[in-house]
Formats: sequence, structure tokens, C-alpha cells
Amino acid sequence: MSIPSNLKYTPSHEWVKTEADGTVSIGITQHAQELLGDMVFVEAPAVGRHLKAREECAVVESVKAAADVYAPISGMVTEINGILDGSPEAINEDPYAAWMFKLKPDNAADVDALMDAAAYQAVVDSEAH
Repeated sequence: MSIPSNLKYTPSHEWVKTEADGTVSIGITQHAQELLGDMVFVEAPAVGRHLKAREECAVVESVKAAADVYAPISGMVTEINGILDGSPEAINEDPYAAWMFKLKPDNAADVDALMDAAAYQAVVDSEAH
């Protein structure tokens, strides 16, 4: 299982990537998509919506189940990945390329407080037992 070291993670299986323009891209991890199986629908938060950290803000549905996606940090939604509307399976193909939405963080330092790859690996390992 892939856990890229250049990303940050949440215990609820979201990944966060800081972009050059200061926004952050957010998606679900490979572990999450493997648990869920084949994606059939993605509901992203609306552009312009302000999210609070750990707020339910999106839904991914697979052939097995629906799962909530949580905002890893507080901020304003600036963009959604429209590709996922017609091709939710892009998450299965490459969960780290198929970002769901982008946020402009209220406080960029909040990203630093998220888990690194090693800490996230420990969360995944603890769930396996």
C-alpha cells in the first residue's frame, strides 16, 4: 500500500497536499479506497463553502458502502475536481492524483499539525489488528 511521504494525513483517511499557490488539495487515501472498493459516486462540498476542521463535508459511495469525508483543516473551498462527477473510479485508479476538493486554509500552519506518512502508517497498522 502506498503512503506518499510528501503528503499529510488524518486519522479518518484523508490526505492533504499543499499546493504552490498556498491552497491545499484533499482526497481519500489508498487505504480508504481499498476498504470501500469500486467508487460509483462522489459528492464534493460546494465552492465557496467555509469548512471547519473535522466537519463532514463530502461523501464517497462505492459498490460496498458510503463514507463521509471530513475537512482536515478549516478553510474555504476554492475548487472541486469535476472529473470525479463523471469518473468516480479515478479514485480507485490513483487515489493520490484524484483529489476531491481544494481549500484555502484559514491558517496554513494547521497543515503542519496533521500526521506525516509514518504516523498515518501506524494508524493503518493499528486498524489491521
